[in-house]
Amino acid sequence: MASTTVTSKGQITIPVSIRTELGLRPGSRLSFVPTPTGGYEIKVDGASVRNLKGAIAPPSKPVTLRQMDEAIVAGITESES
Repeated sequence: MASTTVTSKGQITIPVSIRTELGLRPGSRLSFVPTPTGGYEIKVDGASVRNLKGAIAPPSKPVTLRQMDEAIVAGITESES
């Protein structure tokens, strides 16, 4: 069982094994949800769209609207098969 200590400023360091398991990165948000038994559950807040910025590299060359439309039609055709 992992444990940590609360500092005089009310801060804690989450052990690396827990951060890895929960997928926490700098800027991740957590919620403390009260349970009926008087304890708390720690929930990882869902990522916002803003957190996704930069997750996908921009295309090496611009894509035209026609190419986008063709890709959409191809995707619809594949999903109907």
